[in-house]
Amino acid sequence: MMRYPSSLTKLIENFQMYPGIGPKTAERLALFTIQKLSSDKVKSFSDSLKEVLEKIKKCEICGNITEGALCDICSSPTRDDILMVVESVKDVLVFEKTNQYNGRYHVLGDLISPLNGVSPEDINLKTLISRVEKEKIREIIIATSANIEGEMTALYIKNIFEGKDVSITRIGYGLPVGGDIEYADEVTLIKSLEGRKKL
Repeated sequence: MMRYPSSLTKLIENFQMYPGIGPKTAERLALFTIQKLSSDKVKSFSDSLKEVLEKIKKCEICGNITEGALCDICSSPTRDDILMVVESVKDVLVFEKTNQYNGRYHVLGDLISPLNGVSPEDINLKTLISRVEKEKIREIIIATSANIEGEMTALYIKNIFEGKDVSITRIGYGLPVGGDIEYADEVTLIKSLEGRKKL
């Protein structure tokens, strides 16, 4: 049985690190890379991987991705004093595409999940309290997914701000229960924003 050279085997294994890429797809991508791409294109791809590793970091305020100290959203003086709490950077991008929300974001980085060993201390909650006070936030929209972890995280955040002078809302259930925000279409997301309710 023929074996690939070790360098090609390593490339196939590296492609498999990406979510949704199994052995066959990884093999197809690796073979395409060496057979169809010019050395200039491969070098450009390699350089862009190095560049994002060097330049992309977390925004010091919200946890979104940026090349500077602050992301474009936190740097903007025109954003409303509403704060949407989301699980990931992908959720920020999805809501921004709707062009219906002009507030700020707070990226948790994960959701509370005792079964997976994720406690409140493991997610980006520490700066949330100080942000709400410092930025004079009038409303917190909790936009975590409609699953057990998302609900647990939403209740935890609600309890943190119990009795404080800030309105806590949860995005409406235009989103299917058990579904992830990143896979929702823009109309569904708009409906979920419109249908948010007080916790």
